[in-house]
Amino acid sequence: MTATLTWLGQEALGAVRGVGSVALVLARTVLGLARMDRHELLRGLEEFGWGSLPLALATAALTGATVVVQTSLYVERFGARAILGWAAGYAVLWEFGPLLLGLVMAARLGARNAAELATMQVGGQLEGLRGIGLDPFAVLVAPRVVAMTLSVSALSALTFLVAVLFEAVAAFFTLKLPVRAFFGSFEQMLHATDVVGGMVKASAFGLAIALVSTAVGLRARGGARAVGRAAAGAVVHGCGAIFLLDFLLTTTLAMWLS
Repeated sequence: MTATLTWLGQEALGAVRGVGSVALVLARTVLGLARMDRHELLRGLEEFGWGSLPLALATAALTGATVVVQTSLYVERFGARAILGWAAGYAVLWEFGPLLLGLVMAARLGARNAAELATMQVGGQLEGLRGIGLDPFAVLVAPRVVAMTLSVSALSALTFLVAVLFEAVAAFFTLKLPVRAFFGSFEQMLHATDVVGGMVKASAFGLAIALVSTAVGLRARGGARAVGRAAAGAVVHGCGAIFLLDFLLTTTLAMWLS
């Protein structure tokens, strides 16, 4: 019993420290926006955004096709071909698209960002920046947080389009549903607020990935093993933050947009 309580207390303290670290990173990032290094921002947009485009598009294509293939089982059973475009589009725009994109980007961007910052923290490069009078948050952290958030937001818009397109193609080959009929129900029954909800989710997930991976990377202490632990921790905690945000945003947006 004592060991269980001790473990629970340690986990609770670790969670509080983690939330505090993320809040501190957010506050320091906001303060460093005015002095943000624009060149580092452009580099981050290229590496985090453009470099992730093939993976994001592949994820979108497979997600869209899989949603239609899975939905087709129930469409045939209940004769709901007329609403397939709306159902598949809504599922991708509102839930599967933002969630899967966030999880994939947490693995790619979060791990990379945490590993790079942990390497600089362990190697003393961040202290070196402070030693010459530069703020690491303005030079490194703020550009990375902004670049990752903007990249995931922009990628979400492209992935939504690709996912819906592959849904229409999959519906044509699996159910012989004309593309015009698919997009007809999609256009008639889907509202602009559904797209807004998906974009809000994706942007929030991008910000969460950036803040969590940055906090984990800056807390790294030790040698090379600390870099590995930071990369793994960024993925695990980033995915946990995404699932928590998904629940909170789904509940909030459903009430607000209804």
